[in-house]
Amino acid sequence: MLRVEGLQASYGRSQILFDIRLAVGEGEVVTLLGRNGMGKTTTVRSIMGLLPPRAGEIEFNNTRVTGWTPEAVARLGVGLVPEGRQIFPRLTVEENLVATAANRLNRPTPWTLIEVFNLFPRLKERRKQMGRTLSGGEQQMLAIGRALMTNPRLLILDEATEGLAPVIRGEIWACISLLKSRAQSILMIDKNLNVLKRLADRHFVIEKGRTVWSGTTPDLERDAAQVQRYVGL
Repeated sequence: MLRVEGLQASYGRSQILFDIRLAVGEGEVVTLLGRNGMGKTTTVRSIMGLLPPRAGEIEFNNTRVTGWTPEAVARLGVGLVPEGRQIFPRLTVEENLVATAANRLNRPTPWTLIEVFNLFPRLKERRKQMGRTLSGGEQQMLAIGRALMTNPRLLILDEATEGLAPVIRGEIWACISLLKSRAQSILMIDKNLNVLKRLADRHFVIEKGRTVWSGTTPDLERDAAQVQRYVGL
């Protein structure tokens, strides 16, 4: 579904990505691992068209999307839950969810408000509250729900559990587990390697803007010492 080869990207004259390679197949949960500052979020921004690549190829659903605008990438079926949530603070929970809702792939059972509220009952309780009044965990649920309302072929989660209380993290992991059971393709960045090993099918490790290791969860278990040096967890 998603293929990235030889991706390079910069902020001005500062090059951040030098050789990123990764792939996500239909129905797979794939992780992007690495310490802070190694280029994970920059990789996501490049995939989404938020940062034009300097070189390399990005292909989604057999379509070359290198250099496409964020709107065009989203219309093709990529949903992003960005780092920092970035919900609309002056819109209600319900307005946040319907603002970008779409079923461009004409799915017979698309995500709806009812489905999202069933997934996150807290959001139903707060459906008329402004986004800025929600707790951090509730905002994260809202960001995930908003992305699901676009009915994406691929869902990208950038640090979905960072800074959240343990009970809220548990709810987010349960949500991701449910999405996996529904064959939702997911690319995710997170630091909780123990949980990721249970949920994910494959893993890619980034070090200083380069993909330095990739493999399945059994491969990760086998190469734990090597991956530990790169991930630092």
